[in-house]
Amino acid sequence: MISIWNFLGRVGGGYFSEAIIRKYAYPRPVAMAVVQVVMAIALFYYAMGWPGEIYVLSIFIGLGYGAHWAIVPASASELFGLKSFGALYNFLTLSSPAGSLIFSGVIASGIYDHFARKQAGLQLLNSGSLPATHLEEEKSLSCVGLECYSLTCGIMSGLCIIAVILSLIVVRRTRSVYAQLYGNTLV
Repeated sequence: MISIWNFLGRVGGGYFSEAIIRKYAYPRPVAMAVVQVVMAIALFYYAMGWPGEIYVLSIFIGLGYGAHWAIVPASASELFGLKSFGALYNFLTLSSPAGSLIFSGVIASGIYDHFARKQAGLQLLNSGSLPATHLEEEKSLSCVGLECYSLTCGIMSGLCIIAVILSLIVVRRTRSVYAQLYGNTLV
């Protein structure tokens, strides 16, 4: 589902960012801020454990992630020019796996493992048996329930809000650039 919504986010994000520039004369990072707000709301929705959270999360995270792939390269080309765009685009592309390594490989997995150990400890106490080895205990760790990912989604929601603030700072600092590129009708 995330892949389908990612595709639609790429198409819709490109259209949305062009519309806010051409029709309303807002800088393109405004579109990034809007997308981050949507992603923050979806992550918070999951963190709260409200009904259908996995569907809401996959739809809006897919749309948001796809929209970023349409908006960010266009913003980079407008703000930094096309002279070194190939190298810049490669660094933008590198940000996705780097962020995935940090957030999924370190933060999310650490939180998941913590709650899995906590659940395994409760199960061992309730059953009265102990695993044969520490290795066996590590292999059998799994976490079930909302608590496994809700804290991670809450952290990610907070980081999306920080990204909104940073995007709005970029908007404020680049108004003159967009005024030169697209006219002086900027607010």
